[in-house]
Amino acid sequence: MFRQTVNITTMNLRSVLSRKGSSSIIVVGIAGVVAVVVGLLAMSEGIRSALRETSHPDRVLVMRTGTQDEITGWLSAAEVNVLKGVDGIGTVSGELVVVVDLVTRETGKPGVAVARGVEASAFELRPDLTVVAGRPFQPGKNELLAGVNASDTYAGLDVGSKVNVRDALWEVVGHFDAGGRAHDSEVWMDLPIAQAAFRRDGVVSTARAMLDVGSDAALVSERIRQEPRLRADVVFERDFYARQSEAKTGMVETFAYLIGAIMGLGAVIASVNTMYSSVSTRSVEIGTLRALGFSNVPVVVSVMVEALLLALAGGLLGGAVVYVLYDGLVSSTLNVGSMSQVAFEFAVTPRLLLIGLGSALSLGAIGGLLPALRAARLPVVAALRSG
Repeated sequence: MFRQTVNITTMNLRSVLSRKGSSSIIVVGIAGVVAVVVGLLAMSEGIRSALRETSHPDRVLVMRTGTQDEITGWLSAAEVNVLKGVDGIGTVSGELVVVVDLVTRETGKPGVAVARGVEASAFELRPDLTVVAGRPFQPGKNELLAGVNASDTYAGLDVGSKVNVRDALWEVVGHFDAGGRAHDSEVWMDLPIAQAAFRRDGVVSTARAMLDVGSDAALVSERIRQEPRLRADVVFERDFYARQSEAKTGMVETFAYLIGAIMGLGAVIASVNTMYSSVSTRSVEIGTLRALGFSNVPVVVSVMVEALLLALAGGLLGGAVVYVLYDGLVSSTLNVGSMSQVAFEFAVTPRLLLIGLGSALSLGAIGGLLPALRAARLPVVAALRSG
């Protein structure tokens, strides 16, 4: 039976080249499904990566109790000073997070960006953040330091340019690179100047803190909660950004699988029709083999192998196209929490490519099953007469 299966399968595959038109329908259809699904999942992976990489395992956010994001939070300068005295807390950075009106380069329409008022301690907490053009802003001056993605997304953020923020001109003195993290989509400014410009004197949005080496995170968190002069909660950066990305990536992934299912249904229908046509054109050939003593199993296997190989070709084509066109592509999406744009890179990972190939093979198996069973059940006499 094994030899029969090999012989029939080889004969089927040789005839594929003579059916280029019908075979290409399956390949192109499944390639389209894979490209769309993997492309959307790559977008989700890129957003998740941009937010996840912003975190540090020993860095925490101290936020007003009940606050869900930095934009709506607030802490007083006195509370930040209290935080600095908590045992187990190292460097502390009080940061004012607001949004500023800018113009997007791509559309020329108004947009909003996150602006972060910081002091020197903010840079100490983020040693991997580097100034890649120009220089850092000087304390006490209306100067901006723009993230590399922000400078690409918004007009007027070139080094040396001046932009209007809160009815005042601010000079862009440099660009910084945070290594693909969410901060790359922000503009930074001096904290006291930002507090004055946005009328937030003596107030910050959140405080970031680095835990001392060897500190028990749970114990430090409990000390902060028990401190009567602080009305704040503690959340690890990784948990904060995971929570932020969950809603966005969940929506994108749901959309990816929904669109993939709709397109996949169309690909399966096309595959079934194409394979039915293939079986029909070879009905005499199948009937002859059955008359010569070939069993049903080799016939079923040969049709299934043909469908799976065409699906595999489609999966590889779709994966290759999306990898070439999208991997590393920089784009941006709306951060609902701040209503600002967050830049990210599409990430076509090996895991996503395997998902694409798995989807392609599943579609091929579904599309080939019914025609394979029809070929196996085809009456010998009827098949020979059809010639």
